[in-house]
Amino acid sequence: MDVTRLAAVDAARAARVLDEVRSAALSGRRVPVAPRPVIGQSWERMLRSGVDPDHGFRSRLLSREEVQRRRETSALRQVLPVLREGLLSVADVAHHIMVVADEEGRVLWREGSAPVLRKADELGFEIGADWREEVVGTNGVGTPAVTRRPVQVFAAEHFVRSHTAWTCAGAPITDPRDGRLIGVVDVSGPLETMHPATLAWVDSVAKLAEARLRETHLRSLERLRAVAAPVLARIDGRALVVDRHGWTAAVTGMPYTERLALPASVSAGMRWLPALGRCSLEPLAGGWLVRAADEPVARGATRIVLDLRGPRRRSVEVSGGSGSWTRELSPRHAELLYLLAVHRTGRSAADLARDVFGDPARTVTVRAEMSRVRRYLGPLLDHRPYRFTESAEVEVVLPDGPHDPFPRSTARVPGRPRRPAREA
Repeated sequence: MDVTRLAAVDAARAARVLDEVRSAALSGRRVPVAPRPVIGQSWERMLRSGVDPDHGFRSRLLSREEVQRRRETSALRQVLPVLREGLLSVADVAHHIMVVADEEGRVLWREGSAPVLRKADELGFEIGADWREEVVGTNGVGTPAVTRRPVQVFAAEHFVRSHTAWTCAGAPITDPRDGRLIGVVDVSGPLETMHPATLAWVDSVAKLAEARLRETHLRSLERLRAVAAPVLARIDGRALVVDRHGWTAAVTGMPYTERLALPASVSAGMRWLPALGRCSLEPLAGGWLVRAADEPVARGATRIVLDLRGPRRRSVEVSGGSGSWTRELSPRHAELLYLLAVHRTGRSAADLARDVFGDPARTVTVRAEMSRVRRYLGPLLDHRPYRFTESAEVEVVLPDGPHDPFPRSTARVPGRPRRPAREA
């Protein structure tokens, strides 16, 4: 039975069916209808993390000053007009609210139907609230942030009982410059407002927002290119001008490369970069002038340390004959690199899709993520299948004790080595 389609015809009946499914699943009994995979996987994560399904938890709200600070520094601010234009006019008429949360699940903006806003206050769905999945259970903000895809959560598909009178549809918004999650846009309302097209509507507006961010980035590169042209004209040898995220505006004396892997914390002076070796970095308005030293890049053995100890900060450190550099990793990139460290002979796109998402058909998502990984680890990764190069020594550092390095993962991963990784 497709409960989502049933809900479009008879929301009350669908809600009753889902309530039976939820009760059976949480009590360990046989479920009358299997929950949708995205919901079932979320419930499993909630049970592992200890979220109470019968008593909702209200996080301490951020202060008004902290909310304002996050609003001003978030890239979401640039696309708020797009979200409002695409969602609010319909949301208000349809008795919905639009909620925009940052990458940490904190609600920064919330607008729409006044009666629904008052109902949301009763749930703690307020400005400054923490709506991560591991805090408030399966929901239209936290679950899309984990799965990195649009998710509709209807009635008792919510893990926490107090949320089961709601229907929510949320979509992640990523930064086109580096693929990192910057937030989630969600449309929520009472059960009777459920419509099967809501999810596609929210997802299309989220994609419009990402397109606007991409246009803004391209315009900034054009401005940097105008600054770079006279600077590079006076330089002999290999040099390029990149923006603060490493995207190339102009080059001289070397082949064009779309993006240069920069350290997580960039400062002026001599640095070692994997693509160029020793370089001097000089600040420019909106970016960096990178001049390669004359000596060739060392091609000896390279050591890679994948540090997964931090619950929210994971990193990869690369060191070789010419120096070292460290980069902070998104949870998804950390998980993919962990799998490649375990399986040194390699994993196909279908293998990684099965490992990460539990669905071997999601190869397009895996290839897109691996393309982003190769932007900073390109010389150290082979593909067909994806794997670390044979010359790379790879070590994985895991949390002490029985802690899961990927508690929000949508699929379980293999055994966890603590020594330099070999084939599992």
